[in-house]
Amino acid sequence: MLEIRALDVDIDGSRILSRVDIDVTQGEFVCLIGRNGAGKSTTFRTIMGQRKPVGGCVAFKGQELAGLSTFQIARLGIGFSPEESEVFADLTVAENIEMPTWVAGNRSTRSAAERIGMAYQMFPKLEGYRSRGGGQLSGGERKMLSIARALVLDPELLLLDEPFEGLSPVVIPQISEGLAAIRKGGRAILIAESQFHHVPDFTDRLYVIERGEIVFQGTVAQAERDAATMQILRGTDGA
Repeated sequence: MLEIRALDVDIDGSRILSRVDIDVTQGEFVCLIGRNGAGKSTTFRTIMGQRKPVGGCVAFKGQELAGLSTFQIARLGIGFSPEESEVFADLTVAENIEMPTWVAGNRSTRSAAERIGMAYQMFPKLEGYRSRGGGQLSGGERKMLSIARALVLDPELLLLDEPFEGLSPVVIPQISEGLAAIRKGGRAILIAESQFHHVPDFTDRLYVIERGEIVFQGTVAQAERDAATMQILRGTDGA
């Protein structure tokens, strides 16, 4: 579904990503993990057309994404929830969730009402906050809203940048349960995570990124048996 091959990205003359290879197949839950500054957000923003690669390629269902705008990429079936959540503070929760239905085009076979209902089903707490302004939400609630808004696009692939960052231990299971439900629905999910202990137990595969390079790919169990990889992953948890 998603194929990244030999991806090189420079920012202000510095190499940020070097020869990055990543694959995500239909229905998979994949985690890209690494320390802060390792290149995770740059990878996601390059997929979404917000960064231009200097080498390699990014393809979705066989279509090269280079040269497409962000909204064109979204219409192909990729939903994106950025690290900063970026909900609209002046809009209500309901308006934030409904907004993608205004711009999604005809790609989805589901009606707008079905997609909105699906988002509330995944994150029922938000339904009680329909009239609350986006600026009145807690950090965890903004994360839920950002993911729900991406889900309303009815994407085949969800990109979630740091979905657990800065959240209280009480909120994290709610987000994790929502992601598990989305995955059971057949969607592929690629998350970026900076802490190993936040990687969900239903993760199919890990990619470990260090200084812009993929240094490990495999299952969580395989990573735990690899001493060099675990040294890096323990570093993400501050150990």
